[in-house]
Amino acid sequence: MANEPIIDKYIETPGVVGSAKFEFIFWDVYFATLYAPNGNFNSDKPFALSLKYLRDFEGSAIAKRSVKEMEQQGFADQTKLAAWQKVMLDVFPNVKKGQTIVGVADASGHAHFYLDQRSLGVVADADFTQRFFDIWLNEKTSEPKLREKLLNL
Repeated sequence: MANEPIIDKYIETPGVVGSAKFEFIFWDVYFATLYAPNGNFNSDKPFALSLKYLRDFEGSAIAKRSVKEMEQQGFADQTKLAAWQKVMLDVFPNVKKGQTIVGVADASGHAHFYLDQRSLGVVADADFTQRFFDIWLNEKTSEPKLREKLLNL
């Protein structure tokens, strides 16, 4: 059983793949933990990424930064990015230090988001799900050391 009841709902025998603290310059931003079946990550299987925030953030800033990260990885469809940003603005709330957002990629390729166990919404778009989680898990991530720790490489 994972330390997040939400994760148990989507992942059979969830285990921690890896975890790490993300820092930007000298600010602690969040503590990230990646969960997958038996702790073995496979992007074709359900997985979850938990971000425990170590400072306050506006939901709009999270959405904007997510779009920027997708663009930096080479995704250039501005129509989709604009639509996804609107969806993220609707889904992501302002977060306070100590709160946790969990994102789950389910078996159907849908992304489910939770704030401290409360459902924030579902994005039923497999392309979005891949691009969103690629922010942390793709080789083109802007934070390769964080990726290595999350994937336990």
